[in-house]
Formats: sequence, structure tokens, C-alpha cells
Amino acid sequence: MRETLPPEGIATPPPKGKRRAIIATQPEERIQRSLFGEILDWMLAPLLLLWPMSIAITYLIAQSIANQPFDRALEDSVTVLAQQVSEVNGKVVARLPVSARDLLRADDIDNIYFQITGPRGEFIEGDRDMPPPQTEDDKVPLGTVQFRNDILHGNDVRIAYTQVDLRRTSEQRAAPSKEPRLAMVQVGETLEKRAQLANEIIKGVILPQFVILPVALALVWFALSRGLSPLSELQQRIRARRPDDLSPIDSGQVPEEISPLVRSLNDMLARLSQTIALQKRFIADAAHQMKTPLAGMRMQSELALRQTDQADIHRSLEQLAKSSESATRLVNQLLSLARAENQVSQTAAFEAIELSELARNVVQDWVPMSFTQRIDLGFEQPGHPIMTRGNPLMLRELLSNLLDNALHYTPPQGSVTVRARIDEEAGHAILEVEDTGPGIAPTERQHVFERFYRILGTHTAGSGLGLAIVREIAQQHDAAVDIFNNPHSNDPKLPGSLFRVTLRLTPRHTFIDDIG
Repeated sequence: MRETLPPEGIATPPPKGKRRAIIATQPEERIQRSLFGEILDWMLAPLLLLWPMSIAITYLIAQSIANQPFDRALEDSVTVLAQQVSEVNGKVVARLPVSARDLLRADDIDNIYFQITGPRGEFIEGDRDMPPPQTEDDKVPLGTVQFRNDILHGNDVRIAYTQVDLRRTSEQRAAPSKEPRLAMVQVGETLEKRAQLANEIIKGVILPQFVILPVALALVWFALSRGLSPLSELQQRIRARRPDDLSPIDSGQVPEEISPLVRSLNDMLARLSQTIALQKRFIADAAHQMKTPLAGMRMQSELALRQTDQADIHRSLEQLAKSSESATRLVNQLLSLARAENQVSQTAAFEAIELSELARNVVQDWVPMSFTQRIDLGFEQPGHPIMTRGNPLMLRELLSNLLDNALHYTPPQGSVTVRARIDEEAGHAILEVEDTGPGIAPTERQHVFERFYRILGTHTAGSGLGLAIVREIAQQHDAAVDIFNNPHSNDPKLPGSLFRVTLRLTPRHTFIDDIG
């Protein structure tokens, strides 16, 4: 259904959007960090942490190693001493020669103590002050030697002890007793020799580390410097480039790990080069196109200054106003083209749009101009919503330029129709602008989208930028723009044109989720 919109009394709904609160924050000052220092810290910190742990573990191992030979000597001593213990006529005796007693005590560094106690704990021979084993250590399996650490005369001692079965003596074999007859034999030794041996082992292991550690640090420093040298070379190559050199950086001379960084830099340089090229082209186009209206305005103003007749001055001022209006329109179109070219082409930045509502609002804005030019401007309202995604400001600009083009080329008493519909088969949203103007020849249809291109023989004023803006915005939205003859035109002299913009259709449930 085609709807002709009235020139007055139309309430234009305000544009939809979400209000955002802009919070100005002071940027935090960040301390620049060194990659070399960062890697060096992560390499040296574990090394310096493990070094004291290595010393502690080495000390424990050295003590264990130092204890082993001395424990064996203590075990031999307590075994030999236990062999000399027997029971004669119910009395425990130790047949220990004087030379054996002297041998037990013969040590220039450590003090050696021994003690023999009877079945009831009574003292038999040796050092009375030697402490007995703890309660849980009393029951020692026969024939085995146990060790413990204790204190004797204020000194730390290592004690080996075992129990002797007195029933196995020759005197007891004749009249065996059912009750156990166990004697305790202990031999203790201070820990000076053990400590000296442990210290010697530690010195032999730790002292070389004081030499190896600085060498290892120096090697790590050298290896890290060599490993990061490609970064320094890349930095020097970039600094040596001319300010206007935006050519890609050669990624073949950098390590594989830096290649992603170089590729990202090359992508940024390519985008920067494209942006600079667009800016240069915009400046050149603007300077070139502004020459003609500015020259006309200057000529009309000089002519008005030389004339004395009020009618001639009025005509010159009218022409000056027209030239000013043309220059303003040209500047606005140049700015619109610049905005379209600099628009970020990312789908994530788009929002959900109801296409028919947007088209209706744009058509309402052009109704006054259509009545001024006596052109019938109408909009065919679809019976259902048409959802798509895009930038609403850019799509409004696209449709406005299509309407501007249609109204300029449609003669008085003609008609311009805008419609929004859905292509059910292809699943696309369609936006069409149909006019009854002179039409566009098939050979010209690809060229009319070029900047400042004007079809020969047309006498309508224009800058040749409107359709270029349409094409740029369509490309930003991944849309297609096609030109056809007006299928509803019956005048062969005025075949008319049909501009069709094909957009992606958004499913309704996705649209509802987005606006919700």
C-alpha cells in the first residue's frame, strides 16, 4: 500500500537510543616496565630462591652421610662390649680387659662413654650418668643395635644400645630360668667428629656454588641479551625509517615469536596509510570542487559592487545566494562522504534497526521539498516489521542521498516512491527508491557511483557525490546497491530509475533480544 505523506502536521518521533553517562576519569600514570628486567627477574628469582634451599638440603644430606661411618663404629663397639657381658652365679659381670677399656676411651676429639645395667636396671659398670633409653625404646629386639640422640654432661651424644640375653651364657644353659634375664649395654659418643665431617662435606659442595652462581648469572645475562637483540635491531630499523614511510616491516628478519607483533604493526601501518590516503584525497577533492562555487561567488559579488541599478544588484545577490547554497551543499556532502569512509566497519558496533520505521522518518523529512518541486512523494508501508542491523545515522544518510538524487532528477508532476520489504526467498531486507525521471542508461550505472561523475547532457545542478556516499555506506554495511529501470513507468521518454539496497535480514527473536 502506497502512502502519500502530507507536508504539514507530521510528528516526527524522536530517534531511539540509549543514554549513556560519560564519566571523565583521570588516566592513571603507568610505570614503564622493561621486558629484559621482567624476564631476568623471573629467571633469577627461582634461582636465588632455590640456592638457600639447596644449601639446607645439602646440610641435611651431609649430616646423614657423616653419621653413617661413626654409627657403624658405635655399633661395632656396643656389639663387642655385649659379647663380654655374662652372668656368673646370678651376678652380671663384664669381662672387659683394661686395654679394652682404654680403647673405648681413646679419642682425641670426642668423648666416649659406656654403661652396662642388669635385668632390674641396676648399674653394673661404666658411666653412671648415662641416661637410660625412653620407655618405648626399652624393648629392643635381641641381636639388634638401636641408636638415639641424647644429652650427657651437657653435651649432645649419639648412643648405640642393645640388650643381652643372660640365659644364653654357659652357666645358665645348665639351669635355664623361665624368667627373661636381659642386660642393657650402651655406648655413647659426642658429635664433634661428625660435625667436622659434615662441615667438610658442606664446604666441598657449597664453596664451588659460590663460583658457579656468579658464572651462571653472567651466562643468563649474556643469553638474555643475545635473545632480545632482535628486538633492539627491530627498534633501530623502525627508528631509522622516514616519518612518511608507511611501508610494511620485513618480517623475514625477525624471530618467529616476534612475527605476530610485526604482522600487527604492518596491519596498523596499512590502515594508517589508507586513512592518510583518504584524508589526502578528501582534501584534494574538497579544494578542487570548492574552486568553482567560490569563484562564482567572488565574480557575483564583484559584479554587484560595480552595478548601480537596484534590479541588477538584486539579481547578482540572488545568484550569489544560489552559489552559496550550492557551496554549502557541496561541503555537507563532502563531510558526509568523509564520515562514511571513516566509519568503523565492524558488525559489533551496529545496532538493531526497524528498517521501515527508519525509512518512514527519512521520507517525512523530504516531504516539504517534494511539495516545493510539485513531486508526489510516497512511502509504501509494509504490513510487518523489517529488522536489520546497522548504523542508523549512516543508513539515514544513505536514504537521504537517494531521495535527494530522485527529487532532483524527477520533473514536476512526477512521483517518487520509497518502499521497504523482505525478500522471503533470499532472506534479505530490501530498501527501494523509485522515481519517474529520465533514468540511467545501463552503460552509465557503474560510473554514477564514482566521485564527481556527472552524466553528460544532464542540466540538473549537483556535485556528483550523492551516489558515491550511497555506495560507501552500503559497503560499510556489507550491502549491495543495484540500479534498474522503473517497472511502473509508462512513459518511454521518462523510463525512471529504481535504486535497490539489499541488506542482511535479522531474525525477529534476535532483534527482540537486542532491544530488550
